[in-house]
Amino acid sequence: MRTTIPRTIFNAEHDAFRDAYRRFLEKEVLPHHAAWEEQGYVDREVWRKAGANGFLCSSMPEEYGGIGADRLFQVIVFEENFRVNATGLGFGLHSEIVAPYILHYGSEEQKRRYLPAMASGEMVGAIAMTEPAAGSDLQGIRATALDKGDHYLLNGSKTFITNGFHADVVIVVAKTRPDAGAKGTSLLLVERGMPGFEKGQRLHKVGLKAQDTSELFFNDVKVPKTHLLGRENEGFVYLMQELPWERMQIAVTAVASARAAIDATLAYVQERKVFGNAVASYQNTRFKLAELHAETTIGQVFVDRCLELLLAGKLDTASASMAKAWCTELQGRVLDQCVQLHGGYGFMWEVMVARAWADARVQRIYGGTTEIMWEVVARSMGLPAR
Repeated sequence: MRTTIPRTIFNAEHDAFRDAYRRFLEKEVLPHHAAWEEQGYVDREVWRKAGANGFLCSSMPEEYGGIGADRLFQVIVFEENFRVNATGLGFGLHSEIVAPYILHYGSEEQKRRYLPAMASGEMVGAIAMTEPAAGSDLQGIRATALDKGDHYLLNGSKTFITNGFHADVVIVVAKTRPDAGAKGTSLLLVERGMPGFEKGQRLHKVGLKAQDTSELFFNDVKVPKTHLLGRENEGFVYLMQELPWERMQIAVTAVASARAAIDATLAYVQERKVFGNAVASYQNTRFKLAELHAETTIGQVFVDRCLELLLAGKLDTASASMAKAWCTELQGRVLDQCVQLHGGYGFMWEVMVARAWADARVQRIYGGTTEIMWEVVARSMGLPAR
């Protein structure tokens, strides 16, 4: 399905990259994705293949293993994954959340230790924010990293950690000054194999079944001071600085998912007959799909404008929050209507729209719930908080 308004943010290099990544998905991902959903994680080999083809950490500088590309190259990866509902791939978080933290705040030694290995797929990255009692409110985390001279002693647990099962390096959000609230938060680089760092069970989710999501436990983990990311007690500031891009990534995938669902539904209703007529011939179907197409086009235009601002370094937190909230709510509405238009087949797991519907629900939760997004927007408008 073509959008009503042509997109102008991509150039010929972006288009060539998209074609190459589509071929990669068709060859290396789609034949295996159903099996990965059954086992609860993607095979480690697909990470190495993605790295070998330049699809990981593409925005990282060449000296650190990337290709120095703009962020739109990874936007293409996000869009293409959700276009075919290859939601098991944790490439986005690895390439455009974990790697940028290391690039922006890491020491030269840290950059050279982790980024080339992440770009090649030899190391998988994760970030551990959420805890059993702290989600969108990052100020409420309880994990502690106490100063013990030449190292920190890290204790605590994290949950719902994407890439947690495969992770070789994890950015852990912890309190280095437990009595200082947000001002006592730091980021630590914890590696697989450090004594006391254990991975819990892979969590069984309603959707995103091929994306490994795990619990992580830290029991008296001695983290060398050289593994502090950035400056001590400034972790919360770093988190806030990176949030606009993180939330835009979710908005991008939400619109891509909605567009793909409309395409699939459009094809289905033209083939499926009810009372001797194609489902597409009924006014209700036509009006519903027209409305969904209009709303998704509006969402795409807004997302693309936000991406332009992002590339220019002008995207503010409130706009990114609006994009994340509005587009994920849109995705939920679109997927629900597309399931309805599929009838009983829309509830069958083998149908793409059904899997996308299940996968979409968490988009309104992670990265900051819709309610938190509206709170951010309300504060930007000068509305007083309690």
